[in-house]
Amino acid sequence: MRFDAVPKPPQIAARPQDPRGYPVPAITPFEDGEHRFARTDYAKSADCATNRLCSVCGDAMPAGPVWRVVGAAESEAIGAALAESRPYRNMAPTWEGPGHRACMLYASMVCPYLARPQARRKVLDRGTARGTTGAVVGFADYEYAVTDTQVLFRFVEVVEFLPHDDAATTHLTTLQAELDAQR
Repeated sequence: MRFDAVPKPPQIAARPQDPRGYPVPAITPFEDGEHRFARTDYAKSADCATNRLCSVCGDAMPAGPVWRVVGAAESEAIGAALAESRPYRNMAPTWEGPGHRACMLYASMVCPYLARPQARRKVLDRGTARGTTGAVVGFADYEYAVTDTQVLFRFVEVVEFLPHDDAATTHLTTLQAELDAQR
């Protein structure tokens, strides 16, 4: 599915777009006249963490669950914990911040790296494949630390687990239902 065929949450439709038409996430840096996808702007990420803003759209997130997209290793660990009725908590912090459910469903379908298992990173960890599965995961809350050089997140208590191989195929009806519920 082409990225422009995926229904956009209104808050993402209001975001700036790159020349190809991709919406620019709230934490994406702008350098040398271009948006630098796959990189994170420290100040924007810190603002999202401290002010409870969605890392995709930049709008406020209400109290309650937050979502993020995870790659193969974390998806498999969460799936295994849930299958065994064990709690899951990511003790290793990540620099990837949380967002709204609709924003993360959308990102999982539109971001070339997140959407397909054969996708490879072009910038960070160049050449690394996403892996066979990924997931959009809801967590009860998040914790963060803002250091001099980075913003780190940890997520607490899984409340929703939506695994996928191909996110567009798997999450389209879920995203559409979420957008319909928001209207």
